[in-house]
Amino acid sequence: MNGDVKAAGVILGAIEDFARALEEVIERFMKQPAWSGVKEIIVGGGFSRGRIGVMAIGRANALLKSMGADIELSPIKEDPDEAALIGAIHLFPFAETCSYGGMLAVDIGGSNIRAGVIIPSRKKAADKQRASVWRSELWRHRDEDIDRDTAVWDLVGMLKGLVKAAERHKIRLGPVIGIACPGRIEADGVISRGGQNLPGGNWDNGGFNLPDRIRGIIPEIGGEATRVLMHNDAVVQGLSEVPFMTASDRWAILTIGTGLGNAVFSNRSKPRCENI
Repeated sequence: MNGDVKAAGVILGAIEDFARALEEVIERFMKQPAWSGVKEIIVGGGFSRGRIGVMAIGRANALLKSMGADIELSPIKEDPDEAALIGAIHLFPFAETCSYGGMLAVDIGGSNIRAGVIIPSRKKAADKQRASVWRSELWRHRDEDIDRDTAVWDLVGMLKGLVKAAERHKIRLGPVIGIACPGRIEADGVISRGGQNLPGGNWDNGGFNLPDRIRGIIPEIGGEATRVLMHNDAVVQGLSEVPFMTASDRWAILTIGTGLGNAVFSNRSKPRCENI
């Protein structure tokens, strides 16, 4: 029994330490002009998956309240392994995805690459398809010594396999691929910095453009020209919360994993689709 008490004390101490550190980080973010008006903060990344992480998030929320902060802090609602795939559907205008049975999405990380077929909900058009993952594949590239080009071809192989699986199950895929990737992603799809942990390295060197590479290898899906969009992984993971944030004008996400990602969102008018 004494051993259990000691272990519990260590765990509770670790939760308290992390919660206080998280509360301090959030206080610093809230002082930034870009965070003005934020009332809800979602915590994503691998840390939010376990019970200890959830308890630390809850404790940090209580600390913020005790300091008088008018903020709600909560774990991400989707499975952290699937949130970035689901969020990818929001990279595209609603009209580009709402009339199809699904779309391809990719989540690139420092250890794994996950690709999947995302299925939109047909219950409410205004919810902008509360999406779900129909099928996904995981490749742990960290265990392999590969270069960047090999990584691209392996990713393309995953996507082509998912296209064939969707065809077998009569799922009509939209001609779009959404990608979540670490680093600073420029408007043209180039990673300007932060890609050093990706397979083979140098993803942020020499003008490498992953969306262009994928478009060149998969020029069409279902007979229509492929469109590929890539954004920072924290942003895309945060986009998975869009259906739950209809009552919030401004909200933010913190993703806690190998690093600390963050993004602030402002809601716009509800999307419509004439085909639903």
